[in-house]
Amino acid sequence: MSEPAKYFIVEAQAMPEIFRKVAEARRLLETGEEKTVNAAVRAVEISRSAFYKYKDAVRPFNDMLHGRIVTLQALLKDEPGVLSGALNVLAGTGVNILTINQNIPVNGCAVVTITAETSAVLDSLEGVLDGLSAGPGVIKCEILAG
Repeated sequence: MSEPAKYFIVEAQAMPEIFRKVAEARRLLETGEEKTVNAAVRAVEISRSAFYKYKDAVRPFNDMLHGRIVTLQALLKDEPGVLSGALNVLAGTGVNILTINQNIPVNGCAVVTITAETSAVLDSLEGVLDGLSAGPGVIKCEILAG
């Protein structure tokens, strides 16, 4: 009887370079930037055998969430327009917002939980979070579940 698969989320800089290159080659193929496996592996400077060895086992975190429901939590200043601005940032990335729950503000800040579907996201999930975090009045933003 085989053991069930186990998964880990590992910071990119902590994993071997070959895994990052395999993920990049997959991205090149999926986006159409490269049309063939040969072209993709040449572009990232790995062998075809390395690509085929790891291609099904290595995926960027945002790809694992692609097409799935993600729950984000943001800490926002209790000021007019901050929530609206944050929602506009999300809408601009292609996130489909399913639910929004805002807690009563305490000490000038409110926790907002947003559940969204990510299949139409134009950027990586990390890019979405970075854009949201950079918005005026956004103190903190993180993924709760996905």
